[in-house]
Amino acid sequence: MARTIGSHGPTTLEAIRKAGVRLIFERGYEAMSLRQLAAEVGIQAGSLYNHISTKQDLLFDLVQEHINDLLRELDLALEGKADPVEKLRAFVAFHVSYHMTRKREVFIANSELRSLEAKNYDVVVALRGAYEQRLAQILTDGVSEGVFEVVDIQVATFAIIALLTGLCTWYRPGGRLTRDAIIAAHEKLVLSGVTPQAALGQVQSGSKRPRTAVAGS
Repeated sequence: MARTIGSHGPTTLEAIRKAGVRLIFERGYEAMSLRQLAAEVGIQAGSLYNHISTKQDLLFDLVQEHINDLLRELDLALEGKADPVEKLRAFVAFHVSYHMTRKREVFIANSELRSLEAKNYDVVVALRGAYEQRLAQILTDGVSEGVFEVVDIQVATFAIIALLTGLCTWYRPGGRLTRDAIIAAHEKLVLSGVTPQAALGQVQSGSKRPRTAVAGS
């Protein structure tokens, strides 16, 4: 039997949001009913409307908050970093760490994008674009300074994000690799993919790495 929460404002709303994330993740947005959500929280179905307007509003709120958190925490991770290589390392470490701990929210934001109404979809796509632009700017700056070699910034941006987000499909806590080892592996993959071929050739031939290459990998 579901635990009875009551209807105490913020406490109940938070319980609704947590239950919504779990149910949408497990059953999908279309399959989840508000009656199921209310039962999970431990309140009457009619009481849900004291906290949320519609199921669509709940989905939009969950996805929007997820991406806003992503943007806010990324900006903190990049704060004080000027060198493009340092910024790219920070981006990779942040993205991997975040997606290790927020797998449900990431899944919902990606798989249920199609379930958003047009106006909500546009807002979310704009937020996603802002996140992608953070990485695109890092790559652009690196190319301008000669430390990155990228054929197409947009393609590279999408490819890197897809690579980093892919761990959501296989990562399990307590596995063979530590969190730091997983981050380091992703950093090396990403940085080797954008490091100029001449610099890579020097590394492969055993010569000293240039200062702006993949230092510390």
